[in-house]
Amino acid sequence: SSNTDMVVKAGRLPAPGETVTGGKFLMNPGGKGANQAVAVARLGGNVAFVAKIGDDLFGQQSLAHYQTEKIDTKFVFTDEIEPSGIALISVDAQGENCIIVAPGANGALTCNDVDKAREEIVSASYLLMQLETPLETVTYAASLAYAAGVKVVLNPAPAPTSPLPDELLKYLHIIIPNETEAALLSGIPVTDKAPAHRASEIIRNKGVDIVIITLGSDGVLVNDGGSLYEIPAVPVVAVDTTAAGDTFCGGLCVGLSEGMSLAEAVRFACKAASITVTRMGAQTSIPQRSIVNF
Repeated sequence: SSNTDMVVKAGRLPAPGETVTGGKFLMNPGGKGANQAVAVARLGGNVAFVAKIGDDLFGQQSLAHYQTEKIDTKFVFTDEIEPSGIALISVDAQGENCIIVAPGANGALTCNDVDKAREEIVSASYLLMQLETPLETVTYAASLAYAAGVKVVLNPAPAPTSPLPDELLKYLHIIIPNETEAALLSGIPVTDKAPAHRASEIIRNKGVDIVIITLGSDGVLVNDGGSLYEIPAVPVVAVDTTAAGDTFCGGLCVGLSEGMSLAEAVRFACKAASITVTRMGAQTSIPQRSIVNF
């Protein structure tokens, strides 16, 4: 997905029907797919981005930005009908956010578009995806990668409104849900570490090789089938949690593609994400490799 984020930071988030004044406005490039692609590029990976933008100013600005980030954009397609995706984001003084997205052209990314990127996908080390594009398209891309022996990583966000199909889950090497997404995938509430352990087993039993549940300031739970362990978060003062999960996903794939062990890659991804939450914005907050000391 590729979006333009319109962000207002205020002292607190409004209740339904309430107006909160005194906020600060920022406009930044965003979208979970784009965030993750930028994270991979800044953290030292070689990344091609498959996405769809609108034929409008937002789309043109996004494309130019991706090229500046040294992302391969030959599979960023332009839709002649749908506008570029837009996200409206409110952030409070503690760094918590709420987001509403108008997907626009993201919803028009098709299996035919994926076919145009087939050669790139089947020659990759990892295929990293999210759920801000059609599920049919995500599943088709996963099937191509899986058949070619490419490891498929899914960040099941935004949280699915219905169970993910077994067909998709069987293609996955790694799934990276947060607490909310893990609860939806497992069918049990994930309120702390103990139920997170149980949820990870339930999700693994659906056919996924590795389950990594991100728990915010409580760190990360990793279940690789052979072992189940926790890796603590790096303690920081959060300013804005936007794109923290995306930075984690990108960092994890970079670490693994460089030959780090799973635990090493998770620690690297945690450090990168911890820097992200100390800064405002989505892609503007993602760090360069040079400052992620590992």
